Amino acid sequence: MGKRLAAKITGVAGYVPPRLLTNADLERMVDTSDEWIQQRVGIRERHIVDKGMATSHLATAAAQQVLEKTRTRHGATRAWGFDLSGACSGFVYALTIGAQFVGAGTHKKALVIGSDVMSSIIDYQDRNTCVLFGDGAGAVLLEPSESDAEGILDFVHDIDGSGGEFLCMPGGGSRHPASPVTLDQKMHYVHQDGKQVFKYAVRRMAEIACGLLERNGYSHKDVALVVPHQANLRIIRAMQERLGLDDSQVLVNIDRFANTTGGTIPLGLNDAVGQGRLKKGDLVVVVAVGAGYTAGGVLMRWAY
Repeated sequence: MGKRLAAKITGVAGYVPPRLLTNADLERMVDTSDEWIQQRVGIRERHIVDKGMATSHLATAAAQQVLEKTRTRHGATRAWGFDLSGACSGFVYALTIGAQFVGAGTHKKALVIGSDVMSSIIDYQDRNTCVLFGDGAGAVLLEPSESDAEGILDFVHDIDGSGGEFLCMPGGGSRHPASPVTLDQKMHYVHQDGKQVFKYAVRRMAEIACGLLERNGYSHKDVALVVPHQANLRIIRAMQERLGLDDSQVLVNIDRFANTTGGTIPLGLNDAVGQGRLKKGDLVVVVAVGAGYTAGGVLMRWAY
């Protein structure tokens, strides 16, 4: 076990835009069906922003909600922040970084937000990707933890660059800046090889979760809840089977939100709190795999 980070989650909130895009809506847009989508990925509907709403708008709404839950007023005039890009693993990376600031004693509080507007980079004529994603955000508040009985215990993060070609947005950046050619070739949309992503995600999420538990002296029987990245219901269930968990130990909400990338885990934590599935002292694992490939997980004792 590594050095415990003296930080704990003291509040959580989620926000999704009100507009729904259902499977029935997609049936009118692309060659797909509600039955196929639910059987293949477990999604019924997803939330999509209206024109003009940015990722930062969702993040702000989630932040406001978590602060309203934990503070009567925030007036954070001396706060600072930065954007961290880690694809679907971005929230777990940011959670660890925020915990480092709080655990080191340099900051009393850190607000960690996972937010994405995937609809802005999805080709709604590509049925292999358009059915998978939604827009949403979630946020958690981190504060100091003085007891080993609560807070963030350990983490594991890594990147396997060999997966870059299997889940990516080819256009943009310094290599393929926007041009008529990149636009014509639809390089600014998400592209993925579903089979490759599935195999890697199932294996790596299970490995990370198992590794965190084993090196801290726990087994799957000690886990109250795993909140996995919500990419595909079949990935979640396959990971669950490898870990030997029952349904009560795994949070699933992909049917309502689809894959909101960086937003899935905080939205999952928010649902778990709302459903009464977390209590103080519960052992919790959050784990994700994303484009690149990025991967990461955090082990914690729930603090409220």
